[in-house]
Amino acid sequence: MSKIMIVVNDAIYGKYKINEPVLVELIKSKPIQRLKKIAQLGIPNRFYHIRGFSRFEHSLGVMLLLKKLNASTEEQAAGLLHDVSHTAFSHVFDWLVGNQEAEDYQDKSYKKFFFNSEIPGILREHGFNANRMSDPKQFSLLEKEIPNLCADRIDYALREPHFRVNRKGVDYLVEHLSNINGKIVFTNQKSAELFATTFLKCQRKHWGGAEAVVRYYLFSLILKDALNKKILNIGDFYQNDNFVVSKLIKSRDRKILKQLNLLKNKTLSRETGRVRKVVRKKFRYVDPEFLIDGQIKKLSQASEKFKFFLEKQKLLNQKGVEIF
Repeated sequence: MSKIMIVVNDAIYGKYKINEPVLVELIKSKPIQRLKKIAQLGIPNRFYHIRGFSRFEHSLGVMLLLKKLNASTEEQAAGLLHDVSHTAFSHVFDWLVGNQEAEDYQDKSYKKFFFNSEIPGILREHGFNANRMSDPKQFSLLEKEIPNLCADRIDYALREPHFRVNRKGVDYLVEHLSNINGKIVFTNQKSAELFATTFLKCQRKHWGGAEAVVRYYLFSLILKDALNKKILNIGDFYQNDNFVVSKLIKSRDRKILKQLNLLKNKTLSRETGRVRKVVRKKFRYVDPEFLIDGQIKKLSQASEKFKFFLEKQKLLNQKGVEIF
């Protein structure tokens, strides 16, 4: 009998053959397949100004990056699973029930979702410890606190337009990543600087930029309104983006439909009157480590220019975005 195998052709890492039984079964599982209909950027493409990608693409990418870095099958599986508890609209949900500047609802709800799914059974069937794998922070290549490098942070950044606009640059960065005793580092200062500065560009021009912040704010108001009107319930968010949007449209609520149509515009004008509030999003950044003369060094320790640039970006983010 031939061994089960999946061939993955990824936009960042290229073609890979996945033949580890646990990875194949997890990829095919309902919890992972659900991520195909959840936008990584939070808001579905038709209501967002940037064409995004799915949580499934990102989760698969994290697994492939870990494979490329010679991580164990266990850690690759943990990488595939690390976002499995995300609700519809990803971090927009934090604006409803959590902390919009921390964006940590998914992390707090991970274990509950994990153990209420078919995932533990799949893992145990293949000889893996489900309890250990229910905590992504157990895996040093997969997850690290900001500002450290980790597979999760690297993958979602590389899929951003500000990175993808330079295909050769993405390839260069991936080629210069190395696993040193369970720690991800760049193999030279040039690659560390390219990644860190482009990452901050993503923060300034996209993740924490005015267009994204305003859209998150407006979309969260739509969802709050729908919850208050009983058009939606919290359980709906454990389905997927399409399911929730369909309920919003079928409601025929004039106010909600008008706001959704507004979000279809690729540029929103904020010059509509007095400032209602100042809104901030999570500040995302990296201070990557790299190899120099056989030693590992942080970029901020080696480059005063980067250190100054980083502090400037922190201050800009703290000012927030004015919502009119």
